[in-house]
Amino acid sequence: MRKFPKRPRRAARSAASTKRRPARTSPVGRLCELLAANRRGKGLGIYSLCSANRFVLEAGMLEAMRDGSLLLIESTSNQVNQFGGYTGQTPAEFSKFVYSVAAGMHFPQEQIVLGGDHLGPHVWRTVPSAAAMDKAKDMVADYVRAGFSKLHLDASMPCADDAVGQGHSLPDEVVSQRAAELCKAAEQAHRSLPRSAPAPVYVIGTEVPIPGGELAGSRAPEVTRTKDLAHTLHVSKQAFLKSGLEAAWDRVIAVVVQPGVEFGDATVFPYDAKLANPLSRFLARAWHGVYEAHSTDYQPHAALRQMVLDHFAILKVGPWLTFAFREAVFALAGIEKELLSGTTGVTLSRLPEVLETAMLDNPVHWKSYYHGTEHEMHLSRKYSYSDRVRYYWPQPSVAAALDKVLHNLSTHPAPPSLLSQYLPCQAEAVRTGQLCNQPAELIRHKIREVLGQYADACGLLC
Repeated sequence: MRKFPKRPRRAARSAASTKRRPARTSPVGRLCELLAANRRGKGLGIYSLCSANRFVLEAGMLEAMRDGSLLLIESTSNQVNQFGGYTGQTPAEFSKFVYSVAAGMHFPQEQIVLGGDHLGPHVWRTVPSAAAMDKAKDMVADYVRAGFSKLHLDASMPCADDAVGQGHSLPDEVVSQRAAELCKAAEQAHRSLPRSAPAPVYVIGTEVPIPGGELAGSRAPEVTRTKDLAHTLHVSKQAFLKSGLEAAWDRVIAVVVQPGVEFGDATVFPYDAKLANPLSRFLARAWHGVYEAHSTDYQPHAALRQMVLDHFAILKVGPWLTFAFREAVFALAGIEKELLSGTTGVTLSRLPEVLETAMLDNPVHWKSYYHGTEHEMHLSRKYSYSDRVRYYWPQPSVAAALDKVLHNLSTHPAPPSLLSQYLPCQAEAVRTGQLCNQPAELIRHKIREVLGQYADACGLLC
């Protein structure tokens, strides 16, 4: 196995160690230091948890505690906004939720960086651009006031009055000007905070699917051309400077490009370093930041590691984590059925059936993503890489079924032989005393199988 850079040993703070990383350095300051190290060829990166799932957040905190690393947690504009988003949470409420989870896990708040993803007019794209941008600026300001310090400004989506042909995108000049407007709103909001609050850092660009994902075709997406990237960076800088945002431009830490990775219903397009090599060489000579890579879910471990080495220093991951969560929960439901069917005084959760009913009753989150026969769509609803299931876990009936299976298997733990049939890796960890045979612990351990690959790829493991 490839050897990765070792983490600094946690020794007593000497004058030298204090100079390397001052105790007063903010989480976002530490993030900037890490990205600067990536630019210097240190092979370090960071993964970003794009999820509001409590089990995913808890698993991420456990992983970051083991690694002694920062934990970057991001929400998208359609997940969390001033009107609640599909999670029902405002930025302030999401921030409070994350920190409450951290308190319950005894995870240090100073290791958390909160980020906003695809912050722009996407949620309101069906109204004219002026109204959509007003709402987007209010949203960005709310994110800053709620303590989010890493902001992806994404104004690439056409609004109702944008004259853009089918299959065409907005001109870079329009996108960049709108991104600058969003940045100005963020900067103004930051000035209302205490002077000790670190200034936000920014990510620009949008060579990625819309929030929530998109349908992938039968061919891998094209890698961003350096000519197009150079133009995007040029017009973006001009828009920032024209708006008086010189200091903010210096805090643009990354640009989103398409490295040729994507996933769909049943397909994963892996990273090809040869195709992305021009982007890697471009960064060294013409860009002061790093690259942020979206849709890295389900990539092979070696591909993730190579992406970090090629300066895709921020790896976004979301659906793969909730996919692992769903795998664990379905396994627990199978164990519950085998173990407790016919047991007096025990009501089974019937979780897969409850989930299927919820998805059929409210198909808005999957209908336009899954196609084929009824049986094919039935399989996709359960097992698609797109994991549209993730939108249904908060539904009251589904949440109640999940609570039921957790309760049943907490009071009636599965015997090791049965656990091994459904969750063999977790069964081995239980057998060797590394893991407690409780359902919540089993779920988090399953999610950490994925997170461990990202931590390894980012050079966080010795």
